[in-house]
Amino acid sequence: MIGLALKEIRARRRRLAGALTAVFLGVAFLTGTLVLGDTLASSLDSSYSGSYGRTDVVVRNATDVSDSPWGSRGEIDAAALDRVRAVDGVAHAAPLVQGSGQVLGADGRVVETRGPRDAGNWITDPALNPYRVAEGRAPRAPDEVVVNRLTAELGGLRVGDRTAVLTPRRVPVTIVGISTFGDEKAFGESAFTAFTLEGARRHVAASPDRIAAVRIRAADGTGPAELAARVGAVLPAGAEAVTADAAAAESLGDVESGMLGTFRVVIAAFGGVALLVAAFTIHNTFAITVAQRTRESALLRVLGADRRQVLALVGAEALAVGTVATAAGLAGGVGFAALLRRVFAEFRIGIAMESLAVSATTPLIAVPVGVLVTLAAALGPALRASRTAPLTALRDAAAEPGGPAEARAIIGGVFATVAAGAVVTGAVAGRTPLAGAGALLFVLALVVLGPVGVRPAAAAVGGPAARLRGVPGAFARANACRSPRRTAGAATALMIGVGVVSFCTVFVGSLGASLERGVAGSFTGRFVVDAGGNETGGFDTRFVEEADALPQTGAVAGLGTGTVRMAGEVATVSVADPSALRRVLDLDVVQGALADPRTFAVSEAAARERGWRTGSRVPVTFADGASRTLTVGAVYAATDLAGDHLVPRAVWEAHGGRPLARTAFVAVAPGVPPADARRALTALAARYGAPDVRTRDEFVASRTERQRAFLPVIYGMLGLAIVVALLGIANTLSLAVHERTRELGLLRAVGATRAQVRSIVRWESVIVALFGTAGGLLVGVFLGWGVGGALGNPFAPQPVPLAVIALGGAAAGTLAAVRPARRAARAAVLTAVAAP
Repeated sequence: MIGLALKEIRARRRRLAGALTAVFLGVAFLTGTLVLGDTLASSLDSSYSGSYGRTDVVVRNATDVSDSPWGSRGEIDAAALDRVRAVDGVAHAAPLVQGSGQVLGADGRVVETRGPRDAGNWITDPALNPYRVAEGRAPRAPDEVVVNRLTAELGGLRVGDRTAVLTPRRVPVTIVGISTFGDEKAFGESAFTAFTLEGARRHVAASPDRIAAVRIRAADGTGPAELAARVGAVLPAGAEAVTADAAAAESLGDVESGMLGTFRVVIAAFGGVALLVAAFTIHNTFAITVAQRTRESALLRVLGADRRQVLALVGAEALAVGTVATAAGLAGGVGFAALLRRVFAEFRIGIAMESLAVSATTPLIAVPVGVLVTLAAALGPALRASRTAPLTALRDAAAEPGGPAEARAIIGGVFATVAAGAVVTGAVAGRTPLAGAGALLFVLALVVLGPVGVRPAAAAVGGPAARLRGVPGAFARANACRSPRRTAGAATALMIGVGVVSFCTVFVGSLGASLERGVAGSFTGRFVVDAGGNETGGFDTRFVEEADALPQTGAVAGLGTGTVRMAGEVATVSVADPSALRRVLDLDVVQGALADPRTFAVSEAAARERGWRTGSRVPVTFADGASRTLTVGAVYAATDLAGDHLVPRAVWEAHGGRPLARTAFVAVAPGVPPADARRALTALAARYGAPDVRTRDEFVASRTERQRAFLPVIYGMLGLAIVVALLGIANTLSLAVHERTRELGLLRAVGATRAQVRSIVRWESVIVALFGTAGGLLVGVFLGWGVGGALGNPFAPQPVPLAVIALGGAAAGTLAAVRPARRAARAAVLTAVAAP
């Protein structure tokens, strides 16, 4: 049977080309996403391991109130340095000062990076400093700095330039050197500015007698773990000593469980979509070829082959196809990963990826998945081939096997009903997991219902073709309806691809609409001063005070962000002066009032989840290690701008929080033209790193632009799945043309022209593509509404992008039919009529 299987593959290699291509592309996509994840993990591991140089032990604040890889720890008493240096086994100990530090570029604006923007001291011991001076020299005076190469390139800065660093105070400096992080331009995409130790204590540290950490190099013969235990024994309360390896592993673990873990799941999901779409093409290919070989299977049965041997024959073919295509897909996946790396580099995701990395788990995942998907997709046709009775199979026609349509309709209908109910309930009740589970079940329902719904759907979609093109259109509609399973297989693959694209389009649109609704509903002012960037960016809160004092403004409130631990859990908080905030934002307070600066406010959702109400006392731990009990003074409903937790700025800064605001909301004074107020704000902002002064609409557009920036990447990744689906349509048509050789010959014999034959095949392809595209659009829009609604986002259907998707589906259907239509039209009449 193995020899026969190999002969069958050689004899029908052109017919199996579609399945080979589908498996190759699916495995290449999966492998590419896995390799990209491996590359990110390797780059992060290298970066975090290298961030400590040859440091053996780190002394730091024992309290971390963040689950981010950069952590959020307070400072320690600088007197700990003398205790550390006195410990036996310490060869050298260097203090580390670190805090906010944003460099102004040549244009006077803050140099924006995706990662943290920090400043600190230049460590003079090369073994303890991960940075190296690539140009110029190390700083020697308090007003001299070294900036990393990434900052220099983004800001257009060179050695010898005069600029300023916002710490957040404006500190005039001279750039005397440009550094690299090992061989990289920066640590990830962070900006780091190094002063002398004296300069860092004066400009960066919260207090001259506080430092961020101590880095220690062990003496020869002393192990890091042993030294960490010795150092820890002499430290004051609130400080701890850990090995550098443990600190790096901790940061990497935070990345793995957070950003990187989520990223791996998302890109693996895209790979899963491509493989699912490929499975339909594989199934259709084997279903058609098995049907065309019905007589051969019967002859094998007559000659003594049992059902298991016939099943093994088809299984061996599928195994061979899966193995060869998967092996090629592994190699192609590495190339695809290289392309993805370039794409993500263009979007500056904040992680350097200089070279590809392939872990041992990647082939261990991709190879079994590729082979098993191929075998699973071919299982149904193989079982049907093995069940064919010898005598009944000796017929001329290769009819598509029938199936229990009623049972399929009932099961699919139940799935669809339950799924739709789950999506609707999740959307109305705000239960995201329920809506997500309903979405997955809905996709399964589509697969089950596909063959049942093909005839009425294809008849409806093909109606215009019959009216517009006459006989060719009618034949195309009839061909699409006559083989429900193969039409459903080709259309469902496209439906899934288009559905996911439509879902992403609607979902991202709903995020933008949610922000727009939130800003319009809660912001009562005119302008927003926006620093952009991440939580380490922002501008000095003195800008807010000076802006509030301008005669052109009526009220100004700044809003910053940070992290704390509330009731033992990490919580992101917004930081603001409550009395100022309520003058420009309507947070829809449902309990209490934003009045007492000694209390904090929480969103209605957070209060419901935690069981809090006004008067509830909540233990809060800040970055400096201090714990304090705060009272809930207000509960509010509008969270789009203020988030879920609102902490008074006075409380935040009392515990070492950075005096930064990421945004400032501005109301214009009565009678002042908005243009005059904007000019005054812009002039003032120029002294604070030139944050953008935007209207409400401009602010919403800038935030939604960040969300939409990745849509082209998503479209590109899902585009491969759609390409696989279109290849499936083309492959199905090619096999169908081969199957209908005699039929096409008879059409030509009774007067049909080559153009008409081409038209029949083209319109059949268009009908299938339109059916898949229309179904995908409906499913994607429905699920986008459901999942977006579960997250509290308004429905935003995005008509223009969806119309482009619909037109693209129709055009793609035409392209998919080019080769099959040409082949059908070129068939010689007499040869075709004489075909078996």
